[in-house]
Amino acid sequence: MNRFSSAVFLVSFSLLAFCMPVNSQVRVTKGLNEVSFLDLSGFKSGGDNVSVAFRRTLESDLTRSGWFNLSGGARAEFTLIGDVQLDGRLIIRCEAYKVMTRERCLSKTYRGEEREARALAHQVADDLVFALTGQPGMAASKIVMVGNRTGKKELYTCDADGAGLRQLTRDNAISLAPRWSPDGRQIVYTSYYRTQFPDVFIITLASGERRCLADFPGLNSSAAFSPDGRKLALILSKDGNPDLFVMDVSGNNLARLTFTKRAAEASPSWSPDGNEIVFVSDSSGTPQLFITGRSGGAPRRIAVGGAQNVDPDWGSNGYITYSSLIGGQFQICVFNPTTGETRQVSRDDANYEDPAWAPDGRHIFCVRRHGYHSSIFIVDTLSSSCISLINETEKGDWFSPDCSGKYRK
Repeated sequence: MNRFSSAVFLVSFSLLAFCMPVNSQVRVTKGLNEVSFLDLSGFKSGGDNVSVAFRRTLESDLTRSGWFNLSGGARAEFTLIGDVQLDGRLIIRCEAYKVMTRERCLSKTYRGEEREARALAHQVADDLVFALTGQPGMAASKIVMVGNRTGKKELYTCDADGAGLRQLTRDNAISLAPRWSPDGRQIVYTSYYRTQFPDVFIITLASGERRCLADFPGLNSSAAFSPDGRKLALILSKDGNPDLFVMDVSGNNLARLTFTKRAAEASPSWSPDGNEIVFVSDSSGTPQLFITGRSGGAPRRIAVGGAQNVDPDWGSNGYITYSSLIGGQFQICVFNPTTGETRQVSRDDANYEDPAWAPDGRHIFCVRRHGYHSSIFIVDTLSSSCISLINETEKGDWFSPDCSGKYRK
């Protein structure tokens, strides 16, 4: 198993923890793969169902982040004090300190309805991760994916810990390649539900409104939002071969970016600044990764190993994760566009496909395919851990995950 060094994985080369005392700011530097001991013994919560759900979720989120060991004790570097109160509403008081200096890193009170206990726990966890490490969290993110437990491939959403699974579409048809908008309010995806051909649709979550964005003759697929949410990159075959196009989210100003003959493009993903797009093309004979500008231009191939390289996702950390066919199995790899270095981050025990960055720039959600079963797993690119997102009791297979908040700053 390969592991990222601190020089390769993130934009920064060290972990910055920002601690906020009354009149000064102290910066703490740690290695990226180091785990800090966090003592929660001073954080009090009751035995009622709401308090138990909050604390259980918080502890699970902090552990899953990969940054903390919650055993605390004499080795604790940070401590969390506060309490959970129920007074018609849920009130959580949190103060986090650096143990050796007693410098305060976080002081905040959270309020919400009792039914929001898990959502508040996710928010607290992300705030603690950022306050103590300087890195964004992923606990409050949402996952969209494709599942076939009804016998049809429909869209589902859940929390970043797998809880709250719910069915989003009931197209009674094939749904593919869902992608979040940067603000988390919309999802774009491909569906066969109106005709026997793939069209691109967008769902506004708050209202449930759905509209068709692309229903040109032939293939309409693989739409992905630009980081500013104003543009979509997508694959259309209306002019012959499947090529890469860009258009406004409104459906206007369609522009063709690639003109490959006797080849096909697929799976576009935008760079964090929105100036480039990585995509898959078999113009070289096998599916490989290419990059082009947002206005087009001659695509350049990414020089990486693997017999095939597919499913790219360009994260806000600047790195491209993708699935590479290595030794007869697909594995998740990460490419550094600046240095040209690539590393495998998944295990060799199964096929790993369809990777999608979490907003923390550390974890990757992907499909683990073993035998005839596919499920969603979370790969920690620093610790090499790999855990299941979907409970094994959930029937069916799961595909094409995408994580909200990928482009948040």
